[in-house]
Amino acid sequence: MPTAAAYIGAAIAEIAGCYAFWAFFRLDKPAWWLVPGGLSLALFAWLLTLADSSAAGRAFAAYGGVYIASSLAWLWFVEGNRPDRWDTIGAAICLVGAAVILAGPRAAA
Repeated sequence: MPTAAAYIGAAIAEIAGCYAFWAFFRLDKPAWWLVPGGLSLALFAWLLTLADSSAAGRAFAAYGGVYIASSLAWLWFVEGNRPDRWDTIGAAICLVGAAVILAGPRAAA
């Protein structure tokens, strides 16, 4: 699985899982929402292991940029709250940072 697909899948799974917990604790949804939330978070963790990286910390750091952009997409498409220009600029900066982390030249170990 390409790293981009792993990151996007992981972001969707993480955001959906966290949203299920948010909905239970903040939106008075029933306790059964925690079950798919927990499963979604487990799926997130597994998907993140599929990222092509020799170091977990680097994979997690680069994922952070994708997570931020995906969270704003969730804000817009699921919660119906369109991100403003500052959200968009911030997400773009984070995605550039993620690209630098992923594509930067590495010395042979």
